[in-house]
Amino acid sequence: MDLVDPFGRTIRDLRISVTDRCNFRCTYCMPQEGMKWLPRSEVLSFEEIERLSRIFVERFEVDGLRLTGGEPTVRSHLPVLVHKLSGLRVPVSSRSPMAGKAPDLSVTTNGATFRLVAEELRINGLQRVNISLDTLKRDRFLQMTRRDELFRVLDGIEAAKEAGFSPVKINAVIERGVNDDEILDLACFGRDRGVEVRFIEFMPLDASGEWGRHKVVPQDEIVANIAAVFPLELVPARGAAPADRWRYVDGAGIIGVIPTVSHPFCGDCDRVRITADGQFRTCLFATTEFDLRALLRDGSDDDVIAAEIQRAVGLKWAGHQINQVNFIRPARSMSQIGG
Repeated sequence: MDLVDPFGRTIRDLRISVTDRCNFRCTYCMPQEGMKWLPRSEVLSFEEIERLSRIFVERFEVDGLRLTGGEPTVRSHLPVLVHKLSGLRVPVSSRSPMAGKAPDLSVTTNGATFRLVAEELRINGLQRVNISLDTLKRDRFLQMTRRDELFRVLDGIEAAKEAGFSPVKINAVIERGVNDDEILDLACFGRDRGVEVRFIEFMPLDASGEWGRHKVVPQDEIVANIAAVFPLELVPARGAAPADRWRYVDGAGIIGVIPTVSHPFCGDCDRVRITADGQFRTCLFATTEFDLRALLRDGSDDDVIAAEIQRAVGLKWAGHQINQVNFIRPARSMSQIGG
């Protein structure tokens, strides 16, 4: 049966954080020092993740699973989890276009170690990959990630292509005064290498709490910068996808923008999230979590867990309220929530 929130939105996309740990320290995501990592005992096991995913896919007809972190590739034996999840099937009776098939299974990664696992992930059923790349300049990369690993990320992108992932998407968070002068360079990178660059508006989830509206480069400005050099035309019917997309008129590919701040897409949101420690969140910016790990570990059966999921979704709010005076930042930063 469908999992529907109070505003008539059907939940189809589950984001699963497999770890809170990361080998980068991106300024918009984590503090440089002082992160308190979850003890291993508090992180969901692969079996627990598979069980929750099965409930979402087989009972609630969720047809998209995305693995996130932290950095998911630092979780040992990640291909084993991918193999487990690729064995799930959306019910044949579902109205989803994935009915009778495996859910769309993807990962978001910083790419630095992706070459080590790309082929194995592909073989075990991973279908798509998004790789984060916010700058093409080595010194700026070091400044933004606090790691001198640009060459490894670029190699990870090539590894994804070589392994047969298509399309390979690049996530670029754009921050005013930091990397907004590279919008066109990143677009050219995508055109030249046949990857889809998705520009992301800077969101108030940075660990340092320094986010301000003045640091946001809005979607209209991003698109105008690119269109001034490479004419674009809007790809219609975004649906529940978070990115608006444009194609190059000359046929050289597609770009996307996730306009969380300037053009909120909450009205079409079909996403929910599970954190690495098993907390269920109905919005990236939610201030309330629902403890599914406790139910997994106290002997509760699937009916009880499903009922709690339904209860939580029944409380999902209309939108994140970033542009309103009553907006409250989540207590956790992005790395602790899972992108």
